[in-house]
Amino acid sequence: MFEYELHKINAAELIRRADQRRLVREIRTARRQARRASKQAREGRVTTPHDRFTRAA
Repeated sequence: MFEYELHKINAAELIRRADQRRLVREIRTARRQARRASKQAREGRVTTPHDRFTRAA
C-alpha cells in the first residue's frame, strides 16, 4: 500500500511539472508572436542605394 501511495505522489508531481513546462512554453510562444507582430506593425527604414554601396574612387 505504501508503494502505491508513493507512486501516486510521484505521478502527480510529474503531471504538475509537465503542466508547468507546457505553460512556460506557451508564454514564450505568445511573447515571441507579440514581438514579431509589433515589429511588423512598425514602419522600418527604407534603404537607398547610397546606404548599400560605397562610393567608387
